Amino acid sequence: MANILVTGGAGFIGSHLTEILLNRGDRVVVVDDESTGSFDNLAAVRDHERLKYVRDTIANESLVREVIAEVDEVYHLAAAVGVALIARQPIQTIERNIYPTQLILSALRERAQEGEQVKMFLASSSEVYGKNPKPIWNEDDDLVWGTTTRARWSYGASKAIDEFLALAYWRQFQLPVVIGRFFNVVGPRQSGAYGMVLPRFVQAAVTGQPLVVHDDGQQVRCFAHVQDVVAAVLALMRQPEAKGRVFNIGGDQPVSILDLARQVVTRSGSASAIEFQSYAAAYDEDFEDIRRRVPDLSRLRQTIEFQPRHDLASVIRQLVTNAKQSQ
Repeated sequence: MANILVTGGAGFIGSHLTEILLNRGDRVVVVDDESTGSFDNLAAVRDHERLKYVRDTIANESLVREVIAEVDEVYHLAAAVGVALIARQPIQTIERNIYPTQLILSALRERAQEGEQVKMFLASSSEVYGKNPKPIWNEDDDLVWGTTTRARWSYGASKAIDEFLALAYWRQFQLPVVIGRFFNVVGPRQSGAYGMVLPRFVQAAVTGQPLVVHDDGQQVRCFAHVQDVVAAVLALMRQPEAKGRVFNIGGDQPVSILDLARQVVTRSGSASAIEFQSYAAAYDEDFEDIRRRVPDLSRLRQTIEFQPRHDLASVIRQLVTNAKQSQ
């Protein structure tokens, strides 16, 4: 039985991770300020005897030191969420991504100086690649961002700083860190409120509203079910070879956003239309998107036995069923 801290544990990915950790017998401390997550996401385990829930910000230095002192592993998932939030609140995006990571790493270093090594998983993002023009991205590719006058790139840059910080603690102090760059994670409990495309489409389809596709819909993405992603994270944390390394985590079957919308309409049996909206209308005049985002999963597959159990069709069916049941 391990004592584990999950920051952002009331969020979409964090809540699934928390459930699995509790089910395998661990004690879990969740810290979440519920700015984008919700305690309702933990409804299945909210009264669990091995769950401690702290509604507070992980930017609280005294809280960080208190919880870090008692845990054996840290999963740092708390961060700004979604392109809509990034566009509206760039200051919050930068501060929420960088400062808590620094606090956690500093507290973990103090534990290390006392002879106690605590492994940390840092949730990063495919956003760090920016607009690298390669058709498939691997972990050693250059990070290519746009100008600082476009707030869009502040998220990727701030997550890259998180990675630089974590890797610096690994190099200088041998602090055991594992970094995962998530690519379009989808599944139950994901909200469309912050621009997440699949839950937006599903909700529109089951309520008979138009599915709004940004730009021309030819942007290419890869989607992975949250349970497959969490399984990969836990496998990496058990693998000694993963320490001090960065991993792409997600699916690698590309689909255009327009085709995704069509699949949702078909699989939901919806009569909804598909409409197009410019980025300027959706976000702001200087918004800039990434045309293609496809990960190379070679490193992940060489390190763990990564075999996703969910394909995109089954994910869409599951989300459509859930959305219809909640109406």
